[in-house]
This record gives sequence, C-alpha cells and structure tokens, in this order.
Amino acid sequence: MKAAQTPGFRIRRIHDTAIIHPSARIGQDAVIGPYCVIGEDVTIGDGCKLASHVVIDGPTTIGRNCTFSSGARIGVDPQDFKHNGERTTLVIGDDNVFREFVTVSRGTVSGHGETRIGDGNMVMSYGHIAHDCCVGNHTIITGGAALAGHCTLEDHAIVGGMAGLHQFVKIGRMAMIGGMAKVTKDVPPYMLVDGNPARVIGVNIVGMRRNGAPPEVRDAVRRAYKILYESGLNLSQAIGRIEKELSGSEEIDHLVRFLKSSARGVIAGHPREPRGHED
Repeated sequence: MKAAQTPGFRIRRIHDTAIIHPSARIGQDAVIGPYCVIGEDVTIGDGCKLASHVVIDGPTTIGRNCTFSSGARIGVDPQDFKHNGERTTLVIGDDNVFREFVTVSRGTVSGHGETRIGDGNMVMSYGHIAHDCCVGNHTIITGGAALAGHCTLEDHAIVGGMAGLHQFVKIGRMAMIGGMAKVTKDVPPYMLVDGNPARVIGVNIVGMRRNGAPPEVRDAVRRAYKILYESGLNLSQAIGRIEKELSGSEEIDHLVRFLKSSARGVIAGHPREPRGHED
C-alpha cells in the first residue's frame, strides 16, 4: 500500500492495485483497499474506508467517515431503460456504512436527476438503493432489501431483510418494515408493517422509545393508529379527527402532513379477525 500526501493534508493510504481516475478527489485519512476502482468525477470525503474490490462511479460525492465493504458498487448507472448516459448524480452524507455487495444507483433525468443518502445510515449486505431515491438519516436497510426507483425513506426508518419497496413508495419516520414484506403503498410514520402484501400491524413503540419519544407522544401515536386503522373512518375523516383530537406535538403534526401528502395512497391495516364466542 502506498501513501499519498498533499500539502496541508494528512496521510492517505491507497493500495498499489487500486485504479483511481485523475479527476477523482480523495479526502484526508482515506483508505483505498486492493483492486478498488474510483471513476471520473468522484469525491470521497475525509476518513472514508474502502475495503477490497469496491467500485465507485461518478458523478458521486461522498461525505466523511463512510465505510464500504468488499464488492460494494456505488454510483452505478440507473437501471432504467430511459437512461441514455445523461449526467446524473449520487450524493452521500457522513458516517454511513455500506456492507458487502451493496448497490446504489445515480439518479435519472426523468426523476430528480439525483439519488441522495443522508447521514448515519447502514445498508447491510446485498441491499439495493435504486435511482432517484431519497434516504434520510439513521436508517437501516437490512440484508437483501431493495428500494425501487424514486422511493423515500425518512429518518430512523428500518427496512427488514429481503423486503421490497415499489417505485415511488414513501416510508415514514421511525416506521419499521418486516422481513420479506412487499410494500406497494406509503407507510405512515411510526408504524409497524409486515406481510405480502404488506399491512400495518401496529405502532413501532420500541423504535419510538429508542429514539427518545416521550410516553405522552407514544400514547398520542397509539391513539392516532386506532383512528386510522380501527375506527372505520376513511382517510380524510381520520385525518380530520386526528387534527381535532391530537394535534399539538411535532410527531402528530408530521404524521398528518405525511398522510395529506401521500401520492401513492396509504397502506391498509391488517384485517381484524372476528372474535369468537366465549365459553
């Protein structure tokens, strides 16, 4: 491994077998492992670490302290027949973890022109983030899970192993998607989702507690869930009732905004089983 140092920069470690395009910019303290390929118009921030056989195509901008395990393919061409080599981008924030064989595509001109990933996320082995997706902060995309094009993943959301998200689906803040779920509609914030087809099965109380939501907020979200999924009201009626009875906290206000802005429609609740006669 050779050391490369620019005046004013701390040392970088770049393996002799790595291939780096002359236009690529490598930050301070970066580590580029064996057989990595860094393409044209790629910026890799300070403290990033690439294991062996990582490929990063451009235009891609990566923030600080991100790690990429072996076989990750980042900033690749979008998997879209309409893409014809146009210049589109991928922007990744700080402190992200991309495990083995993760794939992340750049945007398309028919979409946002950009795929964007925030800070502090983990994408586990074989996860896929398609073109024009927008991923927030501190999310987890578990092994084999895939986000189709134009999906949105809000902060602290979790996507279970091998779950599939349809194009344009939006997953709300602190929502949790069960493993192998098939998600075709928007998932409201704070909800638990499972199944194929996926259905809301409850509130992600554990996730809310871990992320610091106080008891009164958790209780308000529970009540909002009952209005949405157990009251028999249609969506507009349920939104009106939630606003009337529960508004005031940032979490409930965010839930209402999410429901009002849904483009694909909101995912249904799990059918309630009829109660039998008691002996």
